[in-house]
Amino acid sequence: MNRRLPGTISQCQKILLATHNHAPTAFSSRFLSTSRVNRERQECQVLVVGGGTGGCAMAAKLSSRLGSDKVVVLEPEDKHYYQPMFTLIGGGMKRLDQSHRQMADVLPTRAKWVKEKALEFDPDNNTVSTSGGKTIKYDFLIIATGLQLNYGKIPGLVEALETPGSNVCSIYSPKYVDHVYECLRRTNKGNAIFTFPNCPIKCAGAPQKIAYISDHYFRKMGRRDNINIIYNTSLPVIFGVKHYAEALMKLIKRRNITLNVQRNLVEVRHKDNIAVFEDLAKPGVHYEETYSMLHVTPPMSTPDVVANCKKLVTPTGFVDVDQMTLQHNKYNNVFAIGDSASSPNSKTAAAAAAQSPVVFRNVMAVIKGKAPTDIYDGYSSCPIVTGYSSCILAEFDYNLTPVETFPLDQSKERYSMFFMKKELMPVLYWKLMMNGYWNGPALMRKMFSVLKFNKKQ
Repeated sequence: MNRRLPGTISQCQKILLATHNHAPTAFSSRFLSTSRVNRERQECQVLVVGGGTGGCAMAAKLSSRLGSDKVVVLEPEDKHYYQPMFTLIGGGMKRLDQSHRQMADVLPTRAKWVKEKALEFDPDNNTVSTSGGKTIKYDFLIIATGLQLNYGKIPGLVEALETPGSNVCSIYSPKYVDHVYECLRRTNKGNAIFTFPNCPIKCAGAPQKIAYISDHYFRKMGRRDNINIIYNTSLPVIFGVKHYAEALMKLIKRRNITLNVQRNLVEVRHKDNIAVFEDLAKPGVHYEETYSMLHVTPPMSTPDVVANCKKLVTPTGFVDVDQMTLQHNKYNNVFAIGDSASSPNSKTAAAAAAQSPVVFRNVMAVIKGKAPTDIYDGYSSCPIVTGYSSCILAEFDYNLTPVETFPLDQSKERYSMFFMKKELMPVLYWKLMMNGYWNGPALMRKMFSVLKFNKKQ
């Protein structure tokens, strides 16, 4: 969808041809042409790589402040997905077509969209090469690429996911999420196994959310007595924040869910319905478990193009930033937001929302020649859906200390939190977050703190 009227060529629309002498022509579209064979060169003030949650929020904020065509967004996908909805889709509570918008509709009209992939970062020369043959030179770079799903790292998994009628499923990809509910509907007995990989992932609560939703579904259908639900996590605990872990441990005991910690999926033999797990506490020790349903959370990493630029990343492949300012530790004109940053926060959309005003103000400070001073405290939120009408709203910071917004105990299952997760958060995301207006619930928390104080008196 083209929402910009034709106009004159701006700085970010000027194309300096590497081997041609003729001048560029005016563009009547938001999209830069990819038809030329020779490499093109483009310049812009701010380049945002990635059109996900953090990338869209930053593009909206910065283009609103800096003006038209000062910001370029490098993003190859046609659709933008609201990924927190995938868990609800897996439980049959939402549809896949409700989870996405056209990328052209969520990117700000004042920013320039280059619908191509990043192929190579060159931070020493302030350039990024693209799949369409361009070299984009920037003054400031924001890396918002998110994480890639590495289904192929588990032998047999991709074949299992793509085999019609398979009992293996995953909520993490729009390609596979619809199959989760299909698996739920046809599972009548046996083991329903849910996994958590041995690596950082986005939305670390999702692997157990879908387990709780499945438990509730089987109970509603009268099948639960014949199905053994098993949650195999590579982590040593069910949840990293003690306040919520204690509540979740009571929940799984009450619902008779088997919890195995430090158990990592390493192979799927879908023809035999066998999943192979390694005991991380005893390296080399493996367990074969039969399943009637297997839900897999895939290994994840930053995209290869990010991880391969060793000057930008830590040894684990994440963009090497100061965890407080989110500015790169070597290149002061580079920032990162969201899942690709090395900051040790839980990787969620809520974290990206809380990071966005910090990155925005710090980028603006550096543009003005000042030092970045805004601080991100590691805030993240995980609405742990525990069924078709209940949710535990976990909120915490870098210290794994609860940072709760509402004047009540959020470690308890509540319908109010479920309704907010299912009905209100998607509206907030599309209407506020994508337009750069949502900075997380910090302001709400301050307002509700008065009620908390009065409650203690």
